[in-house]
Amino acid sequence: MAGADVGDKKVSTAAGDPLHGVTLQAMVSHLVDTLGWPELGTRIAINCFTSDPSIPSSLKFLRRTPWARKKVEALYLQTVSAPAAGKSPWPRGSASQRKG
Repeated sequence: MAGADVGDKKVSTAAGDPLHGVTLQAMVSHLVDTLGWPELGTRIAINCFTSDPSIPSSLKFLRRTPWARKKVEALYLQTVSAPAAGKSPWPRGSASQRKG
């Protein structure tokens, strides 16, 4: 269901939205934990990631700048949908890695 009519307004639903329930702070924190500030600033060249970066200053900028927020959302989706380079998708000692 793409949306529901409520009176004269169409209200969108979360069906199919991979960002539903994920806060901007959670996205930025994940990217910083996964990539680090230097790599994040290389991938998305904005001052809040390259010049004295912090999560609060980044959130303030991203909340006021839709084009930058879109880039953060896209990079977040890339990092959560693709397994980390060099890391196995299976935990250590999982059945798929054990011999006979």
